[in-house]
Amino acid sequence: MAHRPERSVWTVWLAMLAIALIAWNAETAARKQSKPESSASLLRKRLEEKFDELHKAGRFPGATAGFALADGSSFGLATGLSDRETKTPMKPDDRMLQGSVGKTYVAAVALQLVHEKKIGLDDRIEKYLGRESWFARLPNARDITVRQLMNHTSGLVRYEFKEQFLKDLTGDPDKSWKPEELVAYLLDTQAPFAAGQGWDYSDTNYIVLGMIIERVTKSRYYDEAKKRILTPLKLRNTVPSDSRIIQGLIQGYAGADNPFGGRDPMLVDGKFAINPQFEWCGGGIASTAEDLARWAKALYEGKAFDKSLLTEMLDGVPARLGPQAKYGLGVIIRPTSLGITYGHSGFFPGYVTDMMYFPEHKLAIAVQVNTSAPRTTGKPLSRFITDFAEIILQ
Repeated sequence: MAHRPERSVWTVWLAMLAIALIAWNAETAARKQSKPESSASLLRKRLEEKFDELHKAGRFPGATAGFALADGSSFGLATGLSDRETKTPMKPDDRMLQGSVGKTYVAAVALQLVHEKKIGLDDRIEKYLGRESWFARLPNARDITVRQLMNHTSGLVRYEFKEQFLKDLTGDPDKSWKPEELVAYLLDTQAPFAAGQGWDYSDTNYIVLGMIIERVTKSRYYDEAKKRILTPLKLRNTVPSDSRIIQGLIQGYAGADNPFGGRDPMLVDGKFAINPQFEWCGGGIASTAEDLARWAKALYEGKAFDKSLLTEMLDGVPARLGPQAKYGLGVIIRPTSLGITYGHSGFFPGYVTDMMYFPEHKLAIAVQVNTSAPRTTGKPLSRFITDFAEIILQ
């Protein structure tokens, strides 16, 4: 009887030790499992802090950013407001107009058709459009090639800043524009240089390219883009900006003196002040920033068309788009402190966009801001992107 209490104490002690060991093992296992998640959460927190810092340093209502990482994962962030009047916070899945970034989808469709031998990069456009009644009146008409349309060396200048076009656009905001009507603003004018002998960024090039795409496919460009790009790559938050009402589009601010409608807020009761449909193949796309980053990664990794044509796309000519910038086939090639980048920037009244892909790091980042008023972002959106990239690559 004298030893029973000792055995009881010893049994209790062993039981407590076993419980402690089980708890310690469980805690260690949980810590190991949560480590990757904690690392991802820490990265997002640092990016969010930088985004908020950039917002405070600027004068823009709000912005979204999308990230497509080397491992294939993607996510979006937001800062500021999507609507100043209602004080609505910006959300990562808010949709904005991309402006000229939409040319990247047109270029990808065209390169698919090049691979299918339905279009030749060095074909003269006369082969496809020469029978049109207006064709001979187009500047440099018989000398322009498809490649020159795509890299802006055709000599066709912008139609969208012609004074008469702006009057017609704002005078009839419900008008649905045909490509031939847009090109008409350039007919019988003098080109600033011979085809292939200069460089001038122009939406007109991609309007003409869109006409060629529709001619050889015998279908609408947007149908081709959906079938060939948006659906296969699962870009579910990317849609055409082909009417005055675009589902999920947030408010954009263009400044009180903007020539496209003459007002600051571009949406009234969800309806755009002008018809963005006119932009068509010059841009013509609305999306979230995350979808845009995913698109950049797919595009410049050769998943949007036959990879053998990437060298053609990235063979750029000198372009007035920043120090040492070049323009390829629907792509801006820009050097940065983190290496060369491929991407595109875009403007549409109320919105500014930029996207960049860092091939050395297999990283894509896109930023969208819901104002196009001058000097409101504090620094170019390309600098936002390199700031984010530096955090990710640390």
